[in-house]
Amino acid sequence: MRIRTTKKRALSLLLTLAVVACYSMVALAGEAKLAGEIVVSGGKDSVVTVNGEAAKSGRTVFSSSTIATPADASAVISVKNIGKLRVGPNTTMTINFDEKGITGSIEKGKLTVLDSANTVNITAPNGKVAALGSGDAVITTQDDDDDDDPGSGTWFIWALVLGGAAAGLIFAATRNNDISLGGGTTVVSPNR
Repeated sequence: MRIRTTKKRALSLLLTLAVVACYSMVALAGEAKLAGEIVVSGGKDSVVTVNGEAAKSGRTVFSSSTIATPADASAVISVKNIGKLRVGPNTTMTINFDEKGITGSIEKGKLTVLDSANTVNITAPNGKVAALGSGDAVITTQDDDDDDDPGSGTWFIWALVLGGAAAGLIFAATRNNDISLGGGTTVVSPNR
């Protein structure tokens, strides 16, 4: 009978440890970070990056992540019960989210709010904050004053070069090949 009592004690101890281990996992699981999911669309060779790493559809996205899309791809970021954003082609942005909502900043490109329980606040490159609702978008524009285009100010230089060449040709044509080098100087020779 002594063997049965030892088996019961061992079984009771193991069951107690199993219960404690299960409840501690449940307690630790409650502290999980809020996460979103990215769905990538575009060409098969397109690479959307999350924090500089290539991302495929289904990848987890955490708050404070930087998303960059190439010219031929876009991405949709979904945060369960919080909202859904579409990151357009050629876009670089940082997304932040918590239980209260979504915020972020955009460096370049287009960002559209597909669905959101609350207002989405996006900071533009100029520092202005756009408060967006479902269906709203923010688009950054590039400085289009043509200063950075190659050849945008070179027409003036070429006009000066061509004008100078034309003036030189006209001057030479009107002088009848009368060219004097050295002009009226006196030559002094030591052998005189």
